[in-house]
Amino acid sequence: MKPPVFDYLRCESAAQALEALHQYGDDLRILAGGQSLIAMLNMRLVRPAVLADIMRVKELAGLETISRHAKRHLRIGAAVTQSRVLECISLASDVPLLAKALPFTGHVQTRNRGTVCGSLAHADPSSELPLVACVLDGQITLARTSGRRQVGARDFFTGLLETDRKSNELIESVEFPCASSGETFAFREAAMRHGDFAIIAIAVKATTEKIVIGVGGGASRPEVRSWPRLAGSALADALNQLAWELPLQDDALADARYRRHLVRELGQAAIGEACA
Repeated sequence: MKPPVFDYLRCESAAQALEALHQYGDDLRILAGGQSLIAMLNMRLVRPAVLADIMRVKELAGLETISRHAKRHLRIGAAVTQSRVLECISLASDVPLLAKALPFTGHVQTRNRGTVCGSLAHADPSSELPLVACVLDGQITLARTSGRRQVGARDFFTGLLETDRKSNELIESVEFPCASSGETFAFREAAMRHGDFAIIAIAVKATTEKIVIGVGGGASRPEVRSWPRLAGSALADALNQLAWELPLQDDALADARYRRHLVRELGQAAIGEACA
């Protein structure tokens, strides 16, 4: 299929992109990697009047470690590809959960074009990056012509392909907190094949006192729970309760019953790995 007719704007600066968003609002779509957007255009699921390409905007291509509130964060700009993040030498030590999840995010070819912020903007509940952002309490910076604001990832994702971003706002960057001493992580996923969207994905952050578990796939957005350190039958009971209380759904890939089974099995494996 062919996309609908639209005007193409190659942005030379973030200010130009923000001005275009201010002018066109819902009639404009931001084009970064385009791995989801182009497919949606071709299927006529979206019909923007204007596409604003930000991939050549240098000020949105930053990948750096910053200090905020006495804690280090990895800040990823809107034009940074997933492959570039994955190739970062310090990623495994700085943000281990992101390093574990990124190889499951599509395939090499799509990661070479797809951006981290683009995946967050698309907000597919089966995508790995929104799940990681929620488990790590990532912060998403939204910019518009009148200023910017930060939103926590758990508040940013509001539903299926829906976010808290307003029509005149651009996801400027996302910040993932770097791992602290004593924190351990694990990521597990079941999919039809490696690189496909998850039927169920589990992300875990463990400390000496608690477990944070996130579940992606089968519901309208990532779901996150915090528990004390559990083991044995207590952990099995908690996972079973979680599997039943999540709003898991049937679709062409799997039914809710199978997804509940995966929550129990993958959850047990991921927590066991993180707490080992």
